[in-house]
Amino acid sequence: IEWASWWEVTIERWHNEGLPEECSNQYSIFQHFGLDIYRQDWFVVCGNECPAPKSHGSGIIESLKDYERILPHLYPPDRVNEQRWTEWAAEQDRGDSVLWFTVDGFFWFARRLLGISNHLYAFYDQPELLHRINTDLAEWILLVIEQVCAICKPDFMTFAEDMSYNHGPMISKESFDEFMLPYYNRVIPVLRKHGVMPIIDTDGDPSELAEWIDYSGLEGILPLERQAGVDIGELRNKYPKMKFIGHFDKMTMDKDDDTVRAEFERLLPVASRGGFLISCDHQTPPAVSYSQYLRYLDLFREYAARVGDMSKTISV
Repeated sequence: IEWASWWEVTIERWHNEGLPEECSNQYSIFQHFGLDIYRQDWFVVCGNECPAPKSHGSGIIESLKDYERILPHLYPPDRVNEQRWTEWAAEQDRGDSVLWFTVDGFFWFARRLLGISNHLYAFYDQPELLHRINTDLAEWILLVIEQVCAICKPDFMTFAEDMSYNHGPMISKESFDEFMLPYYNRVIPVLRKHGVMPIIDTDGDPSELAEWIDYSGLEGILPLERQAGVDIGELRNKYPKMKFIGHFDKMTMDKDDDTVRAEFERLLPVASRGGFLISCDHQTPPAVSYSQYLRYLDLFREYAARVGDMSKTISV
């Protein structure tokens, strides 16, 4: 699988190097490369008329009064496309695809509204605003879950958070426990009732964050960026039941065969123990040529066969 697909500029490059022009969306590219198919729906909290930030990192509100002013543009009640999900459910029943949905998480969404700097100050200066946002967001997520699960049972879901950077979490454990945990505690039991696995999507290094994730009831982490110093072996030893997706160092993909093989060798022992799907640790960068990506897939399949053989040995 490739959970994060590819950068648009990467696809543009590949179209000049052998990728057929008709391979223009992620699903046609999945099929071209012979990858397993997942269907992902990201349920957006903001309506079409919601104000947009003026620049990257800026916000659209500064206060509770601002938040209440834009409320008519938030939390649309009918975000689930029933026709789309019914078609996907039929694919799932045939075993042709995995179904996955994403919602803005309890760190991510408030940051989007307030902007990066103002959001971090708000943990100290405007706690009541953060609790109000997350209370409303939790109610809306519960509505989305009921709408989706009335059609089918998705295989897993992700809370988009991106609350860690290359040196660890952006907030303290105390702030996590006060401002996020109560809302996970409202939503995760409902997901489990429906048999949907909850996973957190957070870039950077989630090694310290993993403990908080574990006791909050979240069952997994992606994408485990290697450049941030993440070590899958350490995470697996500390959290043997946790699920992981990603962690293949994207910065090795344009290097020589020995370097790419060494990366697979690094991941092989943990992958053979189960609960870990090897995938690029974020979108494939444009430095990777079409032929280099084909080589990556050839080696992936070679090592996937080895993982299967090792898994059988372990189970015996």
